[in-house]
Amino acid sequence: MMKLGMAVWLFALSVATTFAAAHSPVGHWRAIDDVTGKPKAIVNITETADHQLVGRILQIFPGPGHTVNEVCKKCSGERRNQRIVGMIILEKFKANKVNDNAWRNGEILDPRSGKVYQSTIKLIESGQKLDVRGYIGMPLFGRSQTWERLSGPELPN
Repeated sequence: MMKLGMAVWLFALSVATTFAAAHSPVGHWRAIDDVTGKPKAIVNITETADHQLVGRILQIFPGPGHTVNEVCKKCSGERRNQRIVGMIILEKFKANKVNDNAWRNGEILDPRSGKVYQSTIKLIESGQKLDVRGYIGMPLFGRSQTWERLSGPELPN
């Protein structure tokens, strides 16, 4: 009987963990280029002590003529000439009080152009994809990418 109780408890814990992960963007994501449809990077999103979301590049998939050691030549300030791998590209996201699956008032850096855009993110497809929107001024005037959640063997070493 004790084994059955332990099995039920472990099952309930695994279901609760899966449900919680599906309703939070915290975790590893494959960033997909909205123009080419090809993977650009692996980004790890974490939550800070003050409940803001931050995303750091763990790995890049460089195109022809580029390397994994690329630096942000067009960035300004402390990011200028910083390696793209390890760089924070998402920050300041706060939970949207109207939509539990959305975060707002964030910023996203495009390491290719060095530009920082206002941004919103929203979990879609049962938390397995992330709609990442960057814009200037109003979200209506921007671009979106759909990132894919990674798990298990897909995670970078």
